[in-house]
Amino acid sequence: MPCAPNRERGAAAGWSRRLFLGALGGLTMLARGRWTAAQELRFFRIGTGGVAGTYYPIGNLIAGIISNPPGARPCDKGGSCGVPGLVATVQSSEGSIANVRGIVDGSLDSGFVQADVAYDAYRGLGQFAGRPASELRAIAKLYNESIHLLVRGDRAARGVPDIAGLRISLDEPGSGTLVDARLVLEAFGVEEARLGGIYVKPDVAVSMMRRDRLDGFFIVAGYPTAAVTEATGELGARLVPIKGEPVDRLIRRYPFFTYDLIPFGVYPGQPTIETIGVGALWLVSARLEEELVYGITKALWAPFARRLLDNGHPKGRDIRIENALESVSVPLHVGAERYYREIGILR
Repeated sequence: MPCAPNRERGAAAGWSRRLFLGALGGLTMLARGRWTAAQELRFFRIGTGGVAGTYYPIGNLIAGIISNPPGARPCDKGGSCGVPGLVATVQSSEGSIANVRGIVDGSLDSGFVQADVAYDAYRGLGQFAGRPASELRAIAKLYNESIHLLVRGDRAARGVPDIAGLRISLDEPGSGTLVDARLVLEAFGVEEARLGGIYVKPDVAVSMMRRDRLDGFFIVAGYPTAAVTEATGELGARLVPIKGEPVDRLIRRYPFFTYDLIPFGVYPGQPTIETIGVGALWLVSARLEEELVYGITKALWAPFARRLLDNGHPKGRDIRIENALESVSVPLHVGAERYYREIGILR
């Protein structure tokens, strides 16, 4: 009789060992499954701009459209409809020039870049003199951006020449805004040195205007953009028109610029404003795989994406396939080109 408990304990120990080994085997299989899923996961970095501009929210919108991580609910059941295994992430940056550099050096997989900056970068002009970014390729033009020039409501500036002597931020080095602001100043004969030498992001510029440390700022962005809404709504700032013969000459010289209007009512208390526009391009490197870029391009223009674009941001409504190849100042990526030929946009 005394031996029975030992036998029971031995049986129980054997059963526990089998349970442990079984559980260990299950965990091993699960770990292997997770490892396999991890192998299929692909992160895709999108360079945007400052959080107070338009690139950043549009980047978040597009990241959601093209993502489809492993294990996500199927598209037909209300889940992700993007590229299988892809997780797109958005990175705030200084803007167009920084995004070009990130694509070239591999710290970004893609980025939003003004058409004029892309033109210079691909050909080694302007700030890229002697260093052409010949690997740049386009997925699509997304929308037109407007050059905004904003001043405090208590300043008398009614046109570009009037900002001489005021403290005006031209945005940070590395931004496309700085490039375009300099072209505008040159066209109107305003010396940059007379603007106080201030180079800050629009959200910082608004804060400085609130403390009377700045009189205004430039920003190139799709309207409405948060910094301008805040400045016009809370601070009573005004948009300054960019128009006249200097603009005519500028557009003749740089065909990637267009005449543009910021409509009445877009910003609090602002009338319709004449200005200049430039295309916002989505760029990648020629090094990216054809199949990946094909899938991303297809997801961007899929029917499900249309609903998200229309409802996600006011500028999203302007992202339309019929405009996808306008103002594209660098070659298309072979994956994007394949998609556009497949649907008949390219012959």
